[in-house]
Amino acid sequence: MTHVPEVLFVCVHNAGRSQMAAALLAHHAAGAVVVRSAGSAPADSINPAVREAMAEIGIDLADATPKKLTTDAVEASDVVITMGCGDACPVFPGKRYLDWQLDDPAGLGVAGVRPIRNEIEQRIQQLVSELSVPNSGDVQRTRGTRGA
Repeated sequence: MTHVPEVLFVCVHNAGRSQMAAALLAHHAAGAVVVRSAGSAPADSINPAVREAMAEIGIDLADATPKKLTTDAVEASDVVITMGCGDACPVFPGKRYLDWQLDDPAGLGVAGVRPIRNEIEQRIQQLVSELSVPNSGDVQRTRGTRGA
């Protein structure tokens, strides 16, 4: 049986960067990766500008909600990608840890979120190739304009 990689994205509020990254990985990996996201201090809801920026590229975050980072989520993951959560993420041997330095979309409008979304998408496409999973981005895009 083939191992299905598990990836966890962590930021402080789990309302922007980590939500975009999780949704983009789920989209590009098309079910070939287990994807989670969490925050060290989760917000009450997803940043509305993040929802709008993702909707522009055909990804609906309507059902996404910020979640609290748990030790179990880290333990279950093969790759843990942090995005400005500092030392809040527990470290376990045998896990691959990456720290993506990305601007925080908090307080930005959709125009400010687009470049962050686009940078995350580029990193996700690289991650998909590193994880050796099929990339739905290899198929002709049907998501419409990228909004940027």
